[in-house]
Amino acid sequence: MSVAALPKVELHLHLEGAAPPAFIAGLAKEKKVDIGGIFDAKGDYKYKDFWDFLKVYEAATSVLVKPEDYYRLTLAVLEESAASGVVYSETFLSPDFCGGRDVGAWREYLHAIREAGEKAEATMGVTLRGIITCIRHFGPDKARETALCAAETAGDFIVGFGIAGDEKIGKPKDFLWSFDCAREAGLRLTAHAGEWGGPDSVRDAVRDLGVERIGHGVRAIEDLALVDELAESGVVLEVCPGSNIALGIYKGWRQHPIGQLYERGVKVTISTDDPPFFHTTMAREYEMLNRAFDWDEGVFAGIARASLDAAFCDADTRERILKKL
Repeated sequence: MSVAALPKVELHLHLEGAAPPAFIAGLAKEKKVDIGGIFDAKGDYKYKDFWDFLKVYEAATSVLVKPEDYYRLTLAVLEESAASGVVYSETFLSPDFCGGRDVGAWREYLHAIREAGEKAEATMGVTLRGIITCIRHFGPDKARETALCAAETAGDFIVGFGIAGDEKIGKPKDFLWSFDCAREAGLRLTAHAGEWGGPDSVRDAVRDLGVERIGHGVRAIEDLALVDELAESGVVLEVCPGSNIALGIYKGWRQHPIGQLYERGVKVTISTDDPPFFHTTMAREYEMLNRAFDWDEGVFAGIARASLDAAFCDADTRERILKKL
């Protein structure tokens, strides 16, 4: 068996960012909406850098305006995941994009996403769970509204809360109220850090927000004392190598620090982040890591098991997925 064919667990996937460009282009055409020049000549997403990527991301998301759109989006995304052998996926969901942070409207979007997830599980064998995510560059006040949406819908499907967006804006502690609100509702916590922010951004997120997982976190490698702290504490990194390379944080797969982090005992997982933007899939991530670090099936199977251990789902779901691994 090639490593690409192994069953996989993905913990870091943005639902809108995983939208196939053809799906977004088709939806825009259906709705007769002009979303500007966000596609290149081949029909792929086009952007210059991370900050331009955020603008293109939000432009693409602008055609997703009804629960039905999210139902179709979720099925399209999970079809891609299943094709890569993903058996369990946690996706970031933002009430900012789904009903403008209004709890009533958010419930309608959530119902559509769940319905699509249940259909995908029955027909494709991939299980989906949601992590509600506030947007850092939208500010702490809007994050509070997002956290209330999370608290009101926490349960067997909405299992976590996190923060994404521009790491250079604000500090993790600015969002403490939102994270406390989510924690009190029984949600488990993650935060994007250590992608564009340096090692201190990882340390701040862990210390100030009390998260058990970090989205990306790869720049922790610049501070080996922090790497050792992460290994000792068991904080899990949701690593997205293809994303980091596509955005120019690292020059290539062999230069990516996931190998060093793994060797130093940090719990690393493998994800795609926003796969069509970065021309990747979970199967490709496995193939490229296999080539770069000569990791064999045993290493990938161990990472998949560690990813499932770090998943925010309930024990019954974890046990069921474990059998697929």
